[in-house]
Amino acid sequence: MSIVIYIAVMAGVTYIIRMVPFTMFREKIKSRFLKSFLYYIPYAVLSAMTIPAIFFATGSVISAAVGAAAAMILAYFGLPLIVVALSASAAAYITGLIISLM
Repeated sequence: MSIVIYIAVMAGVTYIIRMVPFTMFREKIKSRFLKSFLYYIPYAVLSAMTIPAIFFATGSVISAAVGAAAAMILAYFGLPLIVVALSASAAAYITGLIISLM
């Protein structure tokens, strides 16, 4: 029975979170500052969730940093996401192997 309560609370919280912006902002937002602020929120939240996970994903911060650097370099050159992800994973794995051999 308690799982039904948990699901109901989660549904209520999700509904409230999604409905509050609709009730607060009934008119079109005219402020350039507020528009630009709201534009960057998804990117900031995604970065705040992803960056710490990158550096704690491996056993070594060095191998994680090498993988992240490889991903940033390859993404800068516009390579496809699968290439970036596989190359970053390979770079972190190879760096981890080199570190473990030392």
